[in-house]
Amino acid sequence: MWETRSVQLSVRLPRDIAAQAEEVQENDPEFLSRVVLYGLTRRSIYRHLRQNDDSDTDEVVEVAQPQP
Repeated sequence: MWETRSVQLSVRLPRDIAAQAEEVQENDPEFLSRVVLYGLTRRSIYRHLRQNDDSDTDEVVEVAQPQP
């Protein structure tokens, strides 16, 4: 599907969530990888949509302004 590579992440989590993350990493590391991939994909899509929304707003403002 995609070319992949390993990365090392260090995150600060509340103790209880950190314990859960460690357990998941130990028992099902593929799941944790998919969760991180899902989160980063959502963030990328959000940024793309927000960027497009900002440029659409700018265009509307420019068109809506009266010409001298």
